[in-house]
Amino acid sequence: MDSDLLKNGSTHQIEVRVEYNETDGQKRVHHANYLNYFERGRVEMLRAGGVSYKQFEASGRMLVVTEMNIKYFAAAEFDDVLTVTTTLIDAKKVRLYHQYRIERGDQLVVEATSTIACVDEKGRPCRFA
Repeated sequence: MDSDLLKNGSTHQIEVRVEYNETDGQKRVHHANYLNYFERGRVEMLRAGGVSYKQFEASGRMLVVTEMNIKYFAAAEFDDVLTVTTTLIDAKKVRLYHQYRIERGDQLVVEATSTIACVDEKGRPCRFA
């Protein structure tokens, strides 16, 4: 993996529009769907750095979530346009630590942190490179 991608403080943003199927009975984004937005942010951050996650997996390595902490501040609704900001807080030999912010305009909707581990095809920790 490119060392520039593992630079602490690297930030990437994407916009997502809330789809109807991502909402619950109150027409608000179901809390579990934010996990998908975080993953999209990580995958697009890699892509922007020139790394295809599909090719990364083809090399026999995978990135797995080992910890996720989420704080909800406001509800997003169908058709809202959200900005997902993904920041690499720290990169270790086999772990990545990310921070996320999801905003609707100037309003904070969700904040989160995650720990992602790199594992081989047998699920054993391995280096990114």
